[in-house]
Amino acid sequence: MDGEIGRVYTDRDIQGLKPNYVMELLRLHLRGPMTITELAESVGRTHSALSQKVAAMRTAGLVQTEAGPDARAKVVALTPKAQELAGLLAAEWRATEAAIAELEAELPYPMSQVVRDIEERLARKSFYQRVTEKLAE
Repeated sequence: MDGEIGRVYTDRDIQGLKPNYVMELLRLHLRGPMTITELAESVGRTHSALSQKVAAMRTAGLVQTEAGPDARAKVVALTPKAQELAGLLAAEWRATEAAIAELEAELPYPMSQVVRDIEERLARKSFYQRVTEKLAE
């Protein structure tokens, strides 16, 4: 599905934008500049994962960073390019949610339920445990 969403950006000649950047870009658009830690917490990701994503988004020209309140923190803000895309990103997010709801209505077992079921099983026994057990066999 990410590949198909990526085609939407390609159709509009948007360079450097990946579907997995949209949540963070929309959060920055709505809340304004944040530290990487604040942004990570707001989207439920680790600081490390968000730091890597911010670096990729900076390379793509979508965000800029500057020194934060202390020497270790970086504040992330949208670039003018990303600000211009914010309306399209919000519309694409709503369209994607509607398309997923439509698709789920056509399925006998909704994708969102699959995710919840997998999370429940992984809470009982992690994927790491499962892989290491298979390696031990």
